[in-house]
Amino acid sequence: MTSAAWYLLRLSRMGPAEVAGRVGDAVRKRRWRRVAAHPPEPIPLRLRRFRSPLPSGALDDVSADARRTLLATADRLLDGTAEYFGVTRHDMASPDWSLDPKTGHSAPADAYAFDVPYRDEHAVGDIKQIWEPSRHQHLTVLAAAYAVTGDARYAERVADHLKSWWAATPPLHGVHWVSGIELGIRLLSWVWLRRLLHGWPGAAELFERNDVALHQVWHHQRWLAAFPSRGSSANNHAIAEVAGQLAAACAFDWFPESAGWRTTAVRALDTHLRANTFDSGLNRELATEYHGLVLELGLAAATEAAAAGLPLPATTWPVLLRMTDALAAVVDVRLRPPRQGDADDGHGLVLDGDVTGRWASLLATGGVLFGRLDWWPAAAQTDIRTAALTALARPQPLEVARPSARPDHFDDAGLTLLRTREGPEIWCRCDAGPHGFLAIAAHAHADALSVEVRHDGVEVLADPGTYCYHGEPEWRRYFRSTLGHNTLRLDGADQSASGGPFLWTRHARSRVLTATPNRWSAEHDGYAPAVHRRTIELDGDELTIRDEVRSERGHPCVLAFHLGPAVDADLDGTTARLRWPTGAARMTLPADLTWTAHRGETHPPLGWYSAGFGRREPATTLIGTGVARDAVLTTRIRFTD
Repeated sequence: MTSAAWYLLRLSRMGPAEVAGRVGDAVRKRRWRRVAAHPPEPIPLRLRRFRSPLPSGALDDVSADARRTLLATADRLLDGTAEYFGVTRHDMASPDWSLDPKTGHSAPADAYAFDVPYRDEHAVGDIKQIWEPSRHQHLTVLAAAYAVTGDARYAERVADHLKSWWAATPPLHGVHWVSGIELGIRLLSWVWLRRLLHGWPGAAELFERNDVALHQVWHHQRWLAAFPSRGSSANNHAIAEVAGQLAAACAFDWFPESAGWRTTAVRALDTHLRANTFDSGLNRELATEYHGLVLELGLAAATEAAAAGLPLPATTWPVLLRMTDALAAVVDVRLRPPRQGDADDGHGLVLDGDVTGRWASLLATGGVLFGRLDWWPAAAQTDIRTAALTALARPQPLEVARPSARPDHFDDAGLTLLRTREGPEIWCRCDAGPHGFLAIAAHAHADALSVEVRHDGVEVLADPGTYCYHGEPEWRRYFRSTLGHNTLRLDGADQSASGGPFLWTRHARSRVLTATPNRWSAEHDGYAPAVHRRTIELDGDELTIRDEVRSERGHPCVLAFHLGPAVDADLDGTTARLRWPTGAARMTLPADLTWTAHRGETHPPLGWYSAGFGRREPATTLIGTGVARDAVLTTRIRFTD
């Protein structure tokens, strides 16, 4: 349960305008208790039309592999099987929308939404497990399967689930009416369900001719207009809210308020996309998965506007272009971007099977909409989502400057890549960016000067990931701690101070000193007056990391190197011999420290890797302990065949 102390800390990170807005929200929530079931004005059937189906033949060029993957996933869903955050559910033929299968708890379905203590796992269960199926992205997969096959079984399952969900979660009742990001993504899913089911005879009866559907769509949009994420919370949540609002106000433009909702959403989408994105194109949260989420949401919302013939501000498409170019620049040889900050496996729009590559899909979409640059990595992929989006939004001829060569340094984001150009790629991500976005830096980790190293796409020094948000505070603390990253900890403390699972009360400040194609140097003040400075050099097949602590006194220190899950290690004194199926390396560690290897420890957590939200597996972590004072700690990694 969230404590009073947390609320005071959270309040301290808000400005006057945000405080005033939240007071207004609280008053409105109390007033809405009396009008929870208030219906929209009656809408004549002649005005209820769906105006933006996919053009004929839009999915004809989807690759055979994409179709096969889609149908394999859709057939598992028909059988009632789906996996959410490492938990396999076998009840998805007829799900309980309030059940958390992980803990066995059920959230109260009949309570007024704003009375539900959704952060309390003892009261409702793991909220992510409950929310995720109700984003209805499993239904967009089924609807896509109908669109490419015409098999009515997929459409009928979609209809069954929607009717079940609408009956189980009336407006403003239960946990699914608490968070705006959930409502926004759900609206976007509903728009695409209607679009993909357009050829099914029951589509109109399910949506525009269904008063229950109208009631739900109207209440979702009314909610989003009343309770926007604001101030210190205006991160990716705000973009999901306005993307869903814009999509629904374009595709379901049946209500007297639709024009106003559209106008407001267009402006808000542009404002939030620009606010959430550095000029370099990287996302300001410095959490790579959220770069993907925001790009997916932005592309889907802009596409919806294009399909409706609705002009966008001149700055909207260029932001999405910059984000796409930045993604193309930072991915490794296997088209995987850095693992940085929080990640919860959240997607904006899902139309493909489980194994479709997210990043390749985004690059494929960007290639059609904006044109591939010569330096972009190859990302040949004709996935369902790319085909669908680009059928609605034609190529965007933008007269903006784009990088003439692949960028290695993103000054505003403090991200630098050292990488080889020939032979097996050595890819090294160096981090000296801002601690996070906005006053609370909700999705940041205490990872100043951390490093990731990959060899031909294999994680050698890995960012361990995120694993969880709610319910397991010890694991949440570990995965976002300084110890949980490839950097140096002093005095047993994190570089930045946490005030809760999504709140930082003190932010370490980093600055880049040198950034060239083969050398990077930076420092941070998280241990002021002591300064941690790190220098990394890449010379052929050898990577050298030098850590320096500038201080007038000695500091107990811990230097951590987290190995990827595919890497085995033999530690002998200050030498670690690393092996993985396609390569090997010799790691020479600082002699001033005492080195130990850790794997899969739980008290406290150490030696873990999280490949995705809710999943963790043992991995080796090398820990060096000692005292640092005006000394240089040198680590060398030499890669061998």
